[in-house]
Amino acid sequence: MAAALDEAAGTLLAVWEAARERTGTRLSGAQLRAVMVVEQHDGINLRRLATQLDMLLSSASRLCDRLVAAGMLEREPGRFDRREISLHLTPEAVRVLAELRAARRDRLERVLAGMSPEGRAELIRGVAEFNEVVRGRETREGSWPVLQSAGERSAEPGGHPPVARTA
Repeated sequence: MAAALDEAAGTLLAVWEAARERTGTRLSGAQLRAVMVVEQHDGINLRRLATQLDMLLSSASRLCDRLVAAGMLEREPGRFDRREISLHLTPEAVRVLAELRAARRDRLERVLAGMSPEGRAELIRGVAEFNEVVRGRETREGSWPVLQSAGERSAEPGGHPPVARTA
């Protein structure tokens, strides 16, 4: 069972990568993941980002330097501690993520169109259950970093709701 899922996940990742290439973005997989984490946690600090990405603080700092230089991230002093740096997406990063999601969904829709209605229903049911188990384990164990869907965004550090940012 695990081997079959591993093979299917590899195919899904190939679809994801093809969509990323279609958007023309030059972001690496690690950079894209960092941008997605910042999207979920607007105002996240560097230490928390490093934890979310499961990388060393120095590596996360260099990654953010490259994303700032690429026009994907902005850094600003934290609201609650001016010594801390908060990370925010730029309008360009928001555009890239929207384009990536549209390309990914387009490719997935084409694959799903080739499946039987029963197969699609079983796939959705199974993936939804998989998602629930992983997210439940993440909550209990705190060791399963999972990206939220585009519609889910956490409160900013300090428990405040996300703030709409302008360019």
